[in-house]
Amino acid sequence: MANILIVDDDSMLAEMLACHLKRADHRVELANSLTLGIDRAQNELFDVIFLDVQFPEGSGLDAFSQFSEVPSQPEIIIMTGCGDPDGAKKAIQLGAWSYLEKPHVLRNLLLPLTRALQYREEKKKITVVPVALKRNSIIGKSPLMASCLDQLAKAASSDASVLITGETGTGKEIFARAIHDNSNRAQQAFVVVDCASLPENLIESTLFGHVRGAFTGADRTTTGLIQMANGGTLFLDEIGELTERIQKTFLRVLQEHQYRPIGGTKEEHSDFRVIAATNRNLDQAATAGTFRKDLLFRLRSFSLHLPPLRERKEDIRLLTRHFLARLCDRRKIAYKGIGEEFFEYLMAHEWPGNVRELQQTLEQVFANAVHHPTLFAYHLPERIRIHKTLESIQLSAASAPVSDECRPVSALPLWKDFRTAVEKAYLRQLLDCAEGSIKEACNISGLSRARLYQLVNLHGTTLARE
Repeated sequence: MANILIVDDDSMLAEMLACHLKRADHRVELANSLTLGIDRAQNELFDVIFLDVQFPEGSGLDAFSQFSEVPSQPEIIIMTGCGDPDGAKKAIQLGAWSYLEKPHVLRNLLLPLTRALQYREEKKKITVVPVALKRNSIIGKSPLMASCLDQLAKAASSDASVLITGETGTGKEIFARAIHDNSNRAQQAFVVVDCASLPENLIESTLFGHVRGAFTGADRTTTGLIQMANGGTLFLDEIGELTERIQKTFLRVLQEHQYRPIGGTKEEHSDFRVIAATNRNLDQAATAGTFRKDLLFRLRSFSLHLPPLRERKEDIRLLTRHFLARLCDRRKIAYKGIGEEFFEYLMAHEWPGNVRELQQTLEQVFANAVHHPTLFAYHLPERIRIHKTLESIQLSAASAPVSDECRPVSALPLWKDFRTAVEKAYLRQLLDCAEGSIKEACNISGLSRARLYQLVNLHGTTLARE
């Protein structure tokens, strides 16, 4: 007998499901809203939850994590009134056991329930030993990063090929190395193949090696990268840049682990594990015919997607302190203090170059402020300070009061009033950033001294003259 919770605002269907399940000797509770369902799930122990998608107060899929993270960690079966491919995809990605359409739910109810309960019983018997990951270069505690580390641990425990995806600068090679360092191949070589820079006329020689006399200039036998990775890991960076001809060659090597050096008469064997990385959408490339589908399937036995930094900004503080501490250690100087405004400016930036851009920015800051014991927002590059300043100006302008007597019917302020408010807000931000320096204010704004003084006098702004 299992404890089951049905969360559905369709009371008639919920009662029918409850009767059906009770006849199968299960204990059933009902909740006709998301709020009530979450409350019951948190305060009672359930083995399985049947969760509807559409509620007046929101989507069941959006509340999925609130049900899955309750103490009993129930298996969740999603129900929906109509088949939605996107909804089904999202449900599976969230961790739903199954996805049932309501018109067929009574007919198809018991089989997925039986399998879910069987899986749950087996899961209780499995003892999971905590894994102490070697992750010195992977910094972050955000939920997205925690999920990536869970995937890393699973990938490291197997010998399956791994495809790591993510934007440039998200740390794909660092994760690849971490998978290798936490695997049973850690004592063997980690060989990097930069697919984007492989010379077309030397690809086979670079990968497979060659024997002496194989071609002009081959005055000695050379070992290729694939043989160097024997027993270890072959990391194919920017795999999406491979030409079609080399894709075909790689496919055979990945399948057979056999290759022939250039000029050789017999095939060699290499026992390597492959990890590939790309910032491209290989599914789209495969559909367009620019990347082989069979190679993609071979590479993607295990998938790991790294989120961009803008989606895990809560990690910026940890990353900043880590990079700055490393820079201080390298220069053998005392650790620097960091002003709160410094972090505010970092958090406001979108970081299109991700962690790599943040690291390079902090190296620039460190070089500019090497003798300063504390880092302030003033030490940041102009592009970041200007972005934050303009953002503040927009917020100030949006909140600037406008007289009701002057407000037109369209609710927009008069142009002269809007311009005046923006100029005043800009001057305040500019003078704060320049710390009263006329020269610095001119450098930041691009205004001449004469124009700056004119605006200061016009708007009655106080300026600490040099």
